Amino acid sequence: MGKRLIPQRRARGGSHYRSPSHRHVDDVRIPHYEQVEGTITDLIQAPGRTSPLAVIDYDGKKSYQLAVEGTSVGQKVEIGTKNVAIGNILSLANIPEGTLVHNIEGMPGDGGKFVKTAGTSALVVSRGRVVVLSMPSGVLKEFNPNCRAVVGIVAGGGRTDKPLAKAGKNYLTLRSRAKANKKTSGVAMNAVDHPHGGGSHPHVGGPNCHGRTAPPGQKAGFIAPKKKNKKRK
Repeated sequence: MGKRLIPQRRARGGSHYRSPSHRHVDDVRIPHYEQVEGTITDLIQAPGRTSPLAVIDYDGKKSYQLAVEGTSVGQKVEIGTKNVAIGNILSLANIPEGTLVHNIEGMPGDGGKFVKTAGTSALVVSRGRVVVLSMPSGVLKEFNPNCRAVVGIVAGGGRTDKPLAKAGKNYLTLRSRAKANKKTSGVAMNAVDHPHGGGSHPHVGGPNCHGRTAPPGQKAGFIAPKKKNKKRK
């Protein structure tokens, strides 16, 4: 009898793929303040995140935000103003072209959805009816001018410079993010264990592209691949 595929195992949940929420500090969302000034009171480690968190005091109310590269304890940060300084939270309509931003809202008021990994940032390319940002992947994406973002680069960008050096450290690092540290390729399995398994040599044996709406047991290979636009000569 074969075993469940990794997508099936992940879909079922359980202790192996459950994020250790008791270790997480808090959800990082941009506060719903029209205009307020706060002070960074502490910089802390956040298990499950690639970057440290900044503890900000807004008139007696504590908020956790992604630490920005170049900020320090005691620094003042502002929300809703037009002061384009590192760590301030502004609407994209008030951020000039050429500014690096992160923790960008996909819709006005959702608290921030894009560019939240350590060392990443997006570049404001143009402003108008929509604001165009150059994402870390290089893709140009349009946003509502009323969406807010944090000015600066997410701290912790040098985390990949130091190697993990041993498997145990890699296991503990990925465990805090609910990710498996080992992965066996499908072609290395038996036919009963994976759609790509079996045969006397590592070859899939047929098309390995599946739709986005396919069930977890069928999603083995390329999921919803897009056709490359090749220029014809």
